[in-house]
Amino acid sequence: MWYRWRLGELPAERDSNHGAMRLGEGEAVMAGHAGGIPLPEGVGNATGNDESFMEHALALARAARDAGEVPVGAVVVKEGKIVGRGFNAPIGTHDPSAHAEILALRDAARHLGNYRLPGCVLYVTVEPCAMCAGAIMHARLARVVFGARDLKTGTCGSVLNLFAEPRLNHHARVTGGVLAQECAALLSAFFCARRKGGAGAGGAPPL
Repeated sequence: MWYRWRLGELPAERDSNHGAMRLGEGEAVMAGHAGGIPLPEGVGNATGNDESFMEHALALARAARDAGEVPVGAVVVKEGKIVGRGFNAPIGTHDPSAHAEILALRDAARHLGNYRLPGCVLYVTVEPCAMCAGAIMHARLARVVFGARDLKTGTCGSVLNLFAEPRLNHHARVTGGVLAQECAALLSAFFCARRKGGAGAGGAPPL
């Protein structure tokens, strides 16, 4: 099946044709700082490399869109190299936990041979939810970089700020708003098409 891929089998280019579901409605996704909304306290600034790796995550998000699923993509980077890739896949895998971040973490863990991922950075096109934030903390990631904010389920300051919770024993550094407008536009276009046409790309059922 299309979702049974491993690192290296899914190209990182924009025209990847592999594909999954998250977010109830596109209206909850905002463009973060790039859209004029200030980022939460504790969310840091981006670097030049951040935009480059977010482009890879966007390519995966487009692959999810092409499969008829909400376009969210993620990559895990260690020492400047992509070691894990993922995109939303709950529909195709019949797995409610198959968010882009979870699949990227699983891929990186397989590739590195370790369930801990110290020194790694996760790039994801949408602010992580509580489930994904928990997995990020368990993996001991050094840093999280996200694109668009999620005002319904975001846990980097939009709804909660789990990465600033002092009672938790691991805190990844967070940078938000990287290519936020591009990430938000991809989601907005997807939900607009679904509302107008019923089934989305790939013949997925309407939301």
